[in-house]
Amino acid sequence: MLKPIFLLFLFCFSNLIAQSKVTISGFVSDAYKKKIIGANVSFLTSENLKYDITTDSIGRYSIEMPIGFVKVEVSHVGFVNKRLNLDLKKDISLSIVLEGRNFELKEVVIQNEQKKPLTIALGGKLAFNPQKMGNIPSISGTTDIIKLLQLTPGVQNSGDANGYLYVRGGDPGHNLMLYADTPVYGMAHLLGIFPFYNADHVSEVQFDRNNLNSKYGGRLSSTVDILPNRLVPKEFCVQGILGLLSSQITFSLPINNKTGFYISGRKTYIDEIVGPLLRSDKENTKKETEDFKYGFSDSNLTFITEISKRNILTVDAFLSGDKFRVKDPKSSLNADLKWSNMVISPIWKCLINETTTFKNSFYFTRYANDLFMDQSDVQMKISSYVKDLGYMSSIQYVVKDVPLESGFEYTFHDLSPQKIEVDNLSSIVDGKQAIENHANNAAAFAKAKPKFSDKLSAELGLRLNYYSSDSSTSFLHLEPRIMLNYFPNNGLSFFASYTRQNQYINLITASSVGIPTDFWVAASDGIPSQSSNNYSVGCNKIISRQINTCLNGYYRSMNDLIEYPYGLTQFNETTSLKNDILIGNGKAYGLEWMLKKDNGKFNGWISYTLSWSARQFDGLNNGEVFYSKYDRRHNLALVGTYDFNKKWNVGLTQLFSSGNRFTMPTSWYFVNNTPVREFGSYNNAQMPNYIRTDVSVNYSFLKTSKKESVLNFSVFNTFNIDNPIYVLLRVTVTGNKISVDTDEKKMYSILPSISWRFKF
Repeated sequence: MLKPIFLLFLFCFSNLIAQSKVTISGFVSDAYKKKIIGANVSFLTSENLKYDITTDSIGRYSIEMPIGFVKVEVSHVGFVNKRLNLDLKKDISLSIVLEGRNFELKEVVIQNEQKKPLTIALGGKLAFNPQKMGNIPSISGTTDIIKLLQLTPGVQNSGDANGYLYVRGGDPGHNLMLYADTPVYGMAHLLGIFPFYNADHVSEVQFDRNNLNSKYGGRLSSTVDILPNRLVPKEFCVQGILGLLSSQITFSLPINNKTGFYISGRKTYIDEIVGPLLRSDKENTKKETEDFKYGFSDSNLTFITEISKRNILTVDAFLSGDKFRVKDPKSSLNADLKWSNMVISPIWKCLINETTTFKNSFYFTRYANDLFMDQSDVQMKISSYVKDLGYMSSIQYVVKDVPLESGFEYTFHDLSPQKIEVDNLSSIVDGKQAIENHANNAAAFAKAKPKFSDKLSAELGLRLNYYSSDSSTSFLHLEPRIMLNYFPNNGLSFFASYTRQNQYINLITASSVGIPTDFWVAASDGIPSQSSNNYSVGCNKIISRQINTCLNGYYRSMNDLIEYPYGLTQFNETTSLKNDILIGNGKAYGLEWMLKKDNGKFNGWISYTLSWSARQFDGLNNGEVFYSKYDRRHNLALVGTYDFNKKWNVGLTQLFSSGNRFTMPTSWYFVNNTPVREFGSYNNAQMPNYIRTDVSVNYSFLKTSKKESVLNFSVFNTFNIDNPIYVLLRVTVTGNKISVDTDEKKMYSILPSISWRFKF
């Protein structure tokens, strides 16, 4: 335990840095005194050494520089670049005001200083503004945040009919999905067809494949932080997308200079179009197609008010609801599936001084799903939910020029994993399956970013978790987070990191495709907490002003993983959930590479991942190691957009990945004239390679910083390549001979769509 604590407080030696250094800090704001998030502040010394920093979530920057003359340039999209010269002799505070460039020529706005749509940082971190990536093809014509993440290194392409994330060999429940600092448990609409988040309501997405930030915990794989709009709207604005499958709209409503709202809504409305997408067999009759009914709607609300110059209050809310109904007269099946999310998060920020910020946030989140099935006079209802009530307090400050943050988090978990009600069935599910879980999770965290020299810096973090459940199960875990950065020159950097993670709320996957019948369980008697150790090394290289690249390698060990082999549910009068699950271990490792171009007529990136993911369970595969379902050896993504002129723009995504793994019978034989299948090793077969090309064409009737009218035409799976989502085995018995044919079921054929994006 002493070693991580020792590493965390290495910053105490920062006073060994030569006294020839000074610290320059301050805020970047606009003419209305609104703080600007993500502004770039560049420093160029007389020795031609360049330093760059970006303002944080409250518009603040702080950097250490050598004494002497320095040129400063501050830039942000939509503002005029500001330049000034300084003679640094001592620590100074410098706040900068940027002017909007509404008066500039349109050619300058288009050609100069465009904000990078995707930013690569050390340690496997990515950040992007989804509103700037609307030209990338998507089914519904709107930016899909989850699908965009699937085009980046380390994220496995989950295939069609699945909207989940699989990061570095982990399960979908291993990713911490945050919306306004609040965990979100429901992660997808039906089959991944529609984007889960309204991109027009989001200012930035931060993605960390290493979970380096000790402020966040409770998951093994990654952190996806969705940040809603955080600036008070200056003027009334309406923007949205009108499409064939769904539409969305967002209102920016200023009340005064210090208070305003953002309100967004989305909805599907054409079941006659959505229904055929759910068919896996082209020979389905029209009547069978009409038996599918699906719809969803969601809404977002953000309220922002500046109580005073140093106090800001925001309230965020997110609501979503999905309904899916199936009627099959041939099998007398009538099924209804409903699932919903609710997130409410008030946050208060207090700026104590120019280097200290105090933040308090409360949150409530709820995810629930209900499945009702009626078949052959048997009615069954399966329901589950998870609710969190939480509080987080943190303070950011500076000690001896070292940025620090520390805080506390408490969460109360209320879960009902599976409540099963069955009528007209002789075997009734035992009540143990419907037991509710309650758990408490308290955590203290601290992190520091010391800089030991011009070429060596670090990010150090420590998180202490205490977890207890109502079954008298408790854990006390210490989680170190360490990353060392080395900068041999301005265009090249290296990093090495180690993180320890623990997870107490676990997702039980009950469906092989994106049908949300999954449920969450809390660690308790017989259900362990999961843990992982993550190691990563890599480098970033700036090849030119427009092109940069990164290469990462990782290794992850995972302990006490959970598998639930019974699908949706099993009917057994004596079993309980803790007796049904299987517990095992896993490991994942691989290489990730990305090449990105930001400026000019052509923009985009190439992403490639070479990876392995293996599991070992005593109750599976005779206890031998096997490849996991989403062990995909190769994942390649090409993303590009090209501007022909001010009016025409095209986009392309090209995907290639190895197929998902599944278990195929190796032989068949007869027992009492009944064909019986015999299996070999677990996940011994593989689906065909996944290949898909999407294209889009955008025509801009009008496009300025304040107004937009763009017609989008997209084609999903342009070359109509069959990408099956699962395989059915058709067994034919002729006398003493058994013949087995495979029937690969696919979801999508070529799918064109058209939409209109507007803003005024």
